[in-house]
Amino acid sequence: MSVANLEPERQRLGLLGQLVAERRAGREVSDAQRRRLAALQARVRRGRQRSPWRELVEEHALDDLEQDILACVLAPETDAGIGMLYHSLQPAGAFASPALIRDLLFLDDHEGEGLQQRLAEQAPLRRRDLVSCERLDAYQPLRAGASALARLMGRGEAVTLPGALALPVEAEWETLVLPVHARRRIETFLLWVTQAERVYGDWGARAMGGPVALFAGPPGTGKTFAAEAIARRLGWPLYRVDLGLLVSKYIGETEKNLNRLFDAAAGRRAVLLFDEADSLFGRRGEVSDARDRYANMEVSHLLARIERHRGPCILTTNQRQHLDPAFIRRFQTVIEFPRPDRAARRRLWRGLLPPRAPLASDLDVDRLAEVGLTGGQIRNAATHAAFLAAGRDGELDMPALAEAIWHELGKDGRDTPREALGPLQAFLGEMP
Repeated sequence: MSVANLEPERQRLGLLGQLVAERRAGREVSDAQRRRLAALQARVRRGRQRSPWRELVEEHALDDLEQDILACVLAPETDAGIGMLYHSLQPAGAFASPALIRDLLFLDDHEGEGLQQRLAEQAPLRRRDLVSCERLDAYQPLRAGASALARLMGRGEAVTLPGALALPVEAEWETLVLPVHARRRIETFLLWVTQAERVYGDWGARAMGGPVALFAGPPGTGKTFAAEAIARRLGWPLYRVDLGLLVSKYIGETEKNLNRLFDAAAGRRAVLLFDEADSLFGRRGEVSDARDRYANMEVSHLLARIERHRGPCILTTNQRQHLDPAFIRRFQTVIEFPRPDRAARRRLWRGLLPPRAPLASDLDVDRLAEVGLTGGQIRNAATHAAFLAAGRDGELDMPALAEAIWHELGKDGRDTPREALGPLQAFLGEMP
């Protein structure tokens, strides 16, 4: 999870605090202070255009004053010096009060009313847990909410979900290599999460659980990578649910395990990933004994809990054709992940070659893209070739990449003819 660079915000607030103290002492703001403040405010504006601040602003549609309020509230959480400055300027202590924020931002009476409106209980800052307070009062201290601390400062509480493993969230949204239609559907899936409060709360739509998405496609086409990118875009942790730990041969235990998982996840900002859904949601066959009937009950119970869960669930499958259509119709979206075409493979190679590796001058990404690998295979081959190059203390070159690609193609146990490498077979040399 990326963390916001709040240093320009802290420097600006430190200067604003000094100006408040000088104004109270009857001194005017100097030209040098004005120039420094203008420079700092320009840095602050640039910083707010970067992740994760930008995503938070877009998600909650925060205006400039709401962003300034949030910065004032966050500052003492990150800098004890700011807390001491606040303490010297107000009786409320080291955390900003509405009265202090009004002074720091030099708000007039009309703008002061706007400040009160933005701190009201039903306003976005408080309703969405960005700012919290016991009661709204001019001298009541305001604290950063859990959502702001997690999204901007990476202070998410460590959560253990029974039957699930927390995955590292490293995928960058910009590095998703997918067809336009698939990317658009993922962006729409994100809207089901980020706009839920507006649609269900403000607009009065009938509340639903989820959202639930099915990612379908061959292995290595980026389904788990896309789940990571979604979690990173939201600033939430990603948990892979291990159904092997949840499904029990003892009657009634599977439901208990599932209930423990979803009860622990309830109300938490987290993305749940169910891999290989076809093994669980396959087509229902004839019921021949009590165990078959009970297995169907377990699947129905799991599906019901997924649908009632208020949070994103992603199911992946390599074999969509094996899924029961009755289950598929209950998902909010189904997204196909095809094997990458040549243009997509070219982008994948460029993005997955180690960025600081010494590359040979004749390394030809276009020729690498001729071989029909998936994204997962390209990642493996790029890393394999890097180790080959490092082992001989040389450059990452076409022979190393050809060997790594040939190795990747042969992983299924079948003999791979050199012809499968197309234009790369000439780089294999005398390898057996």
